Amino acid sequence: MTAAAMHRVIGMVGVAAAIGLGCLSPVLAQDLTVKAPPQTRAVVIRGATIHPVSSAPIENGVIMLSGGKIEGLYTEQQFAEMEKVASWAAPGPLFVDGKGKHVYPGMIASYTQLGLDEIAMLDASRDINEAGDFSPEVRAIAAVNADSNNLTVTRSNGVLAAGVFPQGGTMPGQPAVIKLEGWTWEEMAVSRSLGAVIEWPAMRPVQSFFVRTPEAEQRKRTRQQIETIDAMFRAAKSYVAAKNTDPSTPTDLRYEALRACVEGDPKARKPVYITANDVDQINAAVAWAAEQELRCVIVGGYDAPLCSELLKKHDVPVIVQGTLRFPKRDDSDYNQTFALPAKLKELGVRFSISSGEETPHERNTPYAAGMAIAHGLSEDDAIRSVTLSAAEILGVADHLGSLEKGKDATVIVTTGSPLEITTQIVDAFVDGKRIDLSNKQTKLYDKYKERYRQMGELKNETKWDAAPAIKP
Repeated sequence: MTAAAMHRVIGMVGVAAAIGLGCLSPVLAQDLTVKAPPQTRAVVIRGATIHPVSSAPIENGVIMLSGGKIEGLYTEQQFAEMEKVASWAAPGPLFVDGKGKHVYPGMIASYTQLGLDEIAMLDASRDINEAGDFSPEVRAIAAVNADSNNLTVTRSNGVLAAGVFPQGGTMPGQPAVIKLEGWTWEEMAVSRSLGAVIEWPAMRPVQSFFVRTPEAEQRKRTRQQIETIDAMFRAAKSYVAAKNTDPSTPTDLRYEALRACVEGDPKARKPVYITANDVDQINAAVAWAAEQELRCVIVGGYDAPLCSELLKKHDVPVIVQGTLRFPKRDDSDYNQTFALPAKLKELGVRFSISSGEETPHERNTPYAAGMAIAHGLSEDDAIRSVTLSAAEILGVADHLGSLEKGKDATVIVTTGSPLEITTQIVDAFVDGKRIDLSNKQTKLYDKYKERYRQMGELKNETKWDAAPAIKP
């Protein structure tokens, strides 16, 4: 190689390195908001319309948060009577004026990769996919980045909790539920393991010009995947039985991870979250889970209305993976996805609504539910789909999802329905802690608003001489 060629190669490597470092710099960017300290004094939000979700709204109501929990919900008259005999410990409660405002439980994003996925174009910032096709022992919660900028922009729109699901492979690991506030994933965890995740294989061959695999080979691969899934759970049951009989049996982390899904009363087991959209997939997945005596939840559920009787028979809920999507087939109704939640409600199938968005856009979760209202779902059911129904399907309804005495004090204060784009989230509390609702975007807005304010003042204070005309 000539000297000139060598210099060109070295120069190209230098440019590539500079570009690489420039691309990696956002990965190192951290959430700069301050985490709230634990609640030390009671909070009383007074005069707002309280929306418990699990019961009728309370006009001109009062909600008290104490010790990280909801102390109680009251009418103004009930609270006034209580105040007469109350003995507040110094410094007394923090009173928040809720006049003209609304109080809802913090919304829940049912299916996300929040904390696992920062920048889609950079593999170094993504931790959603573990190596290997079967890794049920992997816990998504342990990979959650508490300093992700995606968390702050999501919670600023009223979404205060999320289901975090791993992806990739047939069994990518264990999902979890987190609150979007905390210094570490341990502080954020609501449930460290919800059960297991299965990516169910396509049941019918794909026929397209870009698919070169013969139909017979596709069917063979599908059978092999299902047989492998089936063998994994049968082996887990045998392992658990052997381990319970003889504790000296060697520990297998994969089967231990499935213990909560296969052991004990089938109705009390943790569910298996199965990603399935086609009617063939849903039917096969639910039938398989019933045969194995597993509880299951369908994630996606495009064709769930076509399987409604089977879903109801086995009490299988659906996490609707977004409403703002195109119809599935050329001959489908234009509003197939918009109206999917309303159809499930009409057919008696339990469901929650997730955003179906990329991770940085999980803030749009309430608008996915809002679209369902425009296509037949009632507002109460839409609100429930991103609060209490989501909490029930994720197994955390004893902590989140509704405003009830004893539940976690995770609430939002709004100017109206949180499903409306024009509504502002004016205050929020996680475990009774008043959290910072700013995010990278709001901080940039404040920064440049200040710049233009200063420029405006400078212009007002300085007499600028007109620039001399430039003559050709």
